[in-house]
Formats: sequence, C-alpha cells, structure tokens
Amino acid sequence: MSDTASSGSAGPSGQNPDFDSMTRDIADVPAVEVITTVAVHLMSSAAVNLGLSEDGEQHKDLDEARKLIHSLAGLVTASATEIGSYHAGPLRDGLKSLQLAFREASLVPDEPGQGPGEKFTGPVYG
Repeated sequence: MSDTASSGSAGPSGQNPDFDSMTRDIADVPAVEVITTVAVHLMSSAAVNLGLSEDGEQHKDLDEARKLIHSLAGLVTASATEIGSYHAGPLRDGLKSLQLAFREASLVPDEPGQGPGEKFTGPVYG
C-alpha cells in the first residue's frame, strides 16, 4: 500500500489538499460559535446514545449518554453568562430534554438531583 493510499489525505489528483484555503483560521471564529457548536455536538451524540436516532435501539448506550449529558451540563452552566441568554436558553432547553429522556430510558431512574448533569443544573423534573 502506498503512503498516499494509507494516509487517506490525498485529493483526487493525488496531491494533498490545501487546508489553508479549505478552513477558516480558528482565531476568526467567535467564542460563542465554538461553544454552541461543541454543545450541539454533545447534544446530538447524547441523543443517539439515548436511542433517539432513526436506528434507535441499535445505538443505545446509556453509560455513554450519561457522560455526554454530564459534560454538556458543565459546558452550558459554565458558559451561560459568557454567551448570553439568547444562546444559553435553547442550550438549557435541549439539555433538560436530554436529562428527562435519560430518566425515561433508564430501567432504574436516578433519584432527582442524581441524574446526569444534575450536579450542575439541580434536579430536573418533567
């Protein structure tokens, strides 16, 4: 196997792509955009691990979902004052929905205040 084939980074013409022209300089990305993008990725991954995706049960892994929701709660709580309520509000709503979905998906639900992320958000009720 050649170096180009094994690296997977060569373009169709066999040359390496010009990443400088393909990506924005990270310094130009506002912090609020980075924070919300990371939060959306955590939410999406948690939803898949809760079995809420199209394939549902095939990807269900509550241990992974717990870690993701807990991390999301920490990020949202810590960044809320920095990103403002316009951005934090929807993230909080999504987080609460995931926390409630986790409780519903669990065979033995956590006590209020003991669920994923509730260390940061406080107890979550439907």
